[in-house]
Amino acid sequence: MQREVSISMKPETHVDPLEGASVAESILEHIADAVVFADDSGTIRRWNHAAYQLFGHTPEEALGQRLDLIIPERLRPAHWRGFAAAMTSGALKLSGHPTVTRAMHRTGRKLYVEMTFALVTAGTEGPPLGDVAVARDVTERIEQQRADGRDENAE
Repeated sequence: MQREVSISMKPETHVDPLEGASVAESILEHIADAVVFADDSGTIRRWNHAAYQLFGHTPEEALGQRLDLIIPERLRPAHWRGFAAAMTSGALKLSGHPTVTRAMHRTGRKLYVEMTFALVTAGTEGPPLGDVAVARDVTERIEQQRADGRDENAE
């Protein structure tokens, strides 16, 4: 009885399970900070679990919506001017520095959120594909600071 043996001269390829899109996706879903990616038109394209917890909108409700979903109405004109400038110039005013701003929960409740922003491009050059924001709720801290300030002024 003869057996056929196949010998391959190709080097074995080893796939590292810690590399690739599935690990990146898992990280985004498990971190405590909200991650929101909006394309160059301001349409939400990525919304992680922490974004749902922070803003109250499920991914199904948020994806495909404009960022106005979480921006209080009075802040929208300034937001869109800055957003358009960043998409046109390819540069952010804040350059990744955290800033505290107001946001809106699904229930209409106003939040204070600390956010950092970054432009997302397809490579090292070319126009931005959109903007990613990483956010965390700082409402309690800001309200406590305001209360402490009122207490000091009352004395």
